Amino acid sequence: MGPVYNKNIDNIRIEEFPMLKDTVYLDHAGITPYPKSLIEQSSKHLMQNLYGNPHSNSSSSQLSTRQIEDVRLRALRYFKADPEFFDLVFVANATAGIKLVMEGFREQEGGFWYGYHSDAHTSLIGVREGASEHRCFGHDGEVADWMQSLSASGVPSHIGRIGLLAYPAQSNLNGRRLPLSWPGRLRFSCQSSNRHIYSLLDAAALLSTSPLDLSDPSQAPDYTVLSFHKIFGFPNLGALIVRKESGQPLAGRKYFGGGTVESVACTNETWHIRKQDSLHDQLEDGTLPIHSIVALGTAFDIHERLFGSLERISSHTSFLANHLYESLSSLHHANGFPVCTIYKNSRSSYQDSSTQGPIVAFNLRSSNGDWISNAEVEKLAAVKNIQFRTGGLCNPGGVASSLHLEPQDLRRNFFAGQRCGNENDIQGGRPTGVIRLSLGATSNMQDTTAVVRFVEEFFVDHQCQPESKVSLSRANAEFYVETISIYPIKSCGGWQIPSDLAWEVRPEGLAWDREWCLIHQGTRAALSQKRVPRMALLRPDIDFKGGVLRVRFDGELPPSIPGEISVPLWPDSTPSKDGRSQCSNTSCSSRVCGDAVSAYTYTSPNIASFFTAALSTPCTLARFPPGPSSTRHSKLHLQPPRHQPSTPSSRSEKPIPGAFPPTPPPSPPLSDTAINPRTLPILLSNESPILTISRSSLDHLNGIIAKNPPRAKTVPASVFRANIVLVQPDSATAVPYDEDNWTSLSILETPSSTTTTTSTSTSTSTSSSSSSSLSSSSSSSSSQSSTTLDVLAPCRRCQMVCIDQTTAERAEEPFVTLAKTRRLEGEGQKVFFGVHCALAWGEGEGGWSRTTIRVGDRVVPGRRNKVEDGMVMGMGEGEHG
Repeated sequence: MGPVYNKNIDNIRIEEFPMLKDTVYLDHAGITPYPKSLIEQSSKHLMQNLYGNPHSNSSSSQLSTRQIEDVRLRALRYFKADPEFFDLVFVANATAGIKLVMEGFREQEGGFWYGYHSDAHTSLIGVREGASEHRCFGHDGEVADWMQSLSASGVPSHIGRIGLLAYPAQSNLNGRRLPLSWPGRLRFSCQSSNRHIYSLLDAAALLSTSPLDLSDPSQAPDYTVLSFHKIFGFPNLGALIVRKESGQPLAGRKYFGGGTVESVACTNETWHIRKQDSLHDQLEDGTLPIHSIVALGTAFDIHERLFGSLERISSHTSFLANHLYESLSSLHHANGFPVCTIYKNSRSSYQDSSTQGPIVAFNLRSSNGDWISNAEVEKLAAVKNIQFRTGGLCNPGGVASSLHLEPQDLRRNFFAGQRCGNENDIQGGRPTGVIRLSLGATSNMQDTTAVVRFVEEFFVDHQCQPESKVSLSRANAEFYVETISIYPIKSCGGWQIPSDLAWEVRPEGLAWDREWCLIHQGTRAALSQKRVPRMALLRPDIDFKGGVLRVRFDGELPPSIPGEISVPLWPDSTPSKDGRSQCSNTSCSSRVCGDAVSAYTYTSPNIASFFTAALSTPCTLARFPPGPSSTRHSKLHLQPPRHQPSTPSSRSEKPIPGAFPPTPPPSPPLSDTAINPRTLPILLSNESPILTISRSSLDHLNGIIAKNPPRAKTVPASVFRANIVLVQPDSATAVPYDEDNWTSLSILETPSSTTTTTSTSTSTSTSSSSSSSLSSSSSSSSSQSSTTLDVLAPCRRCQMVCIDQTTAERAEEPFVTLAKTRRLEGEGQKVFFGVHCALAWGEGEGGWSRTTIRVGDRVVPGRRNKVEDGMVMGMGEGEHG
């Protein structure tokens, strides 16, 4: 009989798993959801009983001891492990069990030999660091040949040492199931050759959806590790199951903790006597997590009531996995090229649960064969509320084998900036990780159908010759500056520059832009809207006359918290009487977009309380003022722009009192006609000094969005968090996405009678003025001065553009439409909108010149001669922050 679908699962989900409503959850290999009744009954049980420390003799302590031993016995029986032959040690998780085994073997005289399968989880691989000698088996055949050689006449290199062979029962990468017969075969080979090599089975991935039978001690692993939360969802608890005959190596560890010894001398003599009643008495250090163990007993009951047995779950998930595998395999582009490259062992079959678990690992490819970035896939999935895992999955050997990555490839990728979980996941034209869809007991047909439709909607090319998504530019197209915005606090609301102000442009960006940030009080990492959308409700306002930055919160706050705070614009300003503007004189280490920076943290408890209350996150304000010691630079990996350097601007105005002093010229670029991106300083923006978008492109995008279903809503320019919005004078002849071909922007000052000019930035000098004023200057209409911005690269976008900057609510647009219309060719098939810019390098001794920009200025783009294939792409977060 083949796999059978559990038709009751939909009702079970409605009654027991409310957290799965409107969600497609396909990461059961990470952790499976917990049922509502498990939490309710566990809480009820704890409310009705008093559990004491099991190391005492009180009635509450004895109740804890009885519960622990009852649950221990039930767990052994769950895996058909006879307590006569097996013991179970409670640990935090499977990794803790692995480490416990390693600690015992490490203390053996002469060390130990360690062998592990290449498909092992990172936690198994880490054991090799404690071994005297180790070997990685590249495939199943190597393991089989090695075990056969043990009974042969040859003498292995590890003879005389104790040994340990470790492998996973199921690959956490692609779900293939490895032979459970190896421990018995290994034991037989060692007995015939009088060797002592033990087996360690990582059963964590297997047990999430499949049973494990330990009824035959002669065939069972010596050590089996598992995580109960992968089976039940709750509690977070693990176990190490030990064959009692194999307990001796573990008893040799030197460390002892509370509860594992009978007597200890520590003054004139130093000795201790370990407990001998059972192996778990010797290995369970300290007070056990009694409340979690009690909840585990309840989890056995609830799981059996809802799903029956692991055999039934295995049948249900095998049915779904086969459907998912066949559906993804059938997807093809219009030209016949397959959409999915699925990583499945040739010996495994989705119709045979003994060889394959309910996991599908794959990567996506475009119709021309280019790999699609997994980060891009995950961004879209987040918008659609589809949850799965991507990357290396803590299975380095499996990933290397599936993607044909050699050690030198891994090393090169690492030094090129690739890290598990970041966006640099296409290196040298090849993927560095996979997409993993893992099914569980609560998965249903709607889940598998939804993810297949998701792939089909966004990644299947239905046209053999799709229309070009990059428009040809008109050589005579001109633009005007429609709006200028800065974001004084990174990832918070923007402040639109008044139209009568000429705003200073510096190498690190617009004056006062992203000079502050909010940092988590624990991790010291900068917060962003991607994780804390309510940051959009923090509205900054710069008051030059008052010399302060005011921040109000457009949301509900506790009565004790004021609706607005202010901090001085200049570090040496006198703090307010209540101390709310106090800033530390010493810097602290923080992290911004992965960069380590030294920022000045505001020490006032009132400031921390305001932002913490607004965001419901423990945070405070920090400042990263501009200056010659800036440690952050543009992250863009791009071709240097090729154009004549701009001339020094005549628009530079005299700094207002208290302005940041002129920055000494930085090191010159590599040549007089090319900008070296590494020399472009930035403050707290993610990638570049300035972000620019086109009104024509936004209107074109909204025109497409408006044709979508009724729920689709057009978006304002604010969702893209640009510094500069450019508009063409005649909307009827406007060219959308003209910016795809820009190399530079010449911004010509619009003649006017009087121009008010703002200052640049803060002063790091403690003696600078604490007051501020605005200066006015006359501008002659007979001549025009210009500012030139280099266009560095298109801006890669993520789901952060879906956050409404007025309400902080998430939506699907505009990212869904961008993903369908603006996924440009190149590594990863990334989604772009807008362009990154920076002040061009000037001629003469001054290097970068001081210059300004104002609403209404005319802008003349410099363009490529033709549309270029494989557009240069930005790296990093993709939003300006």
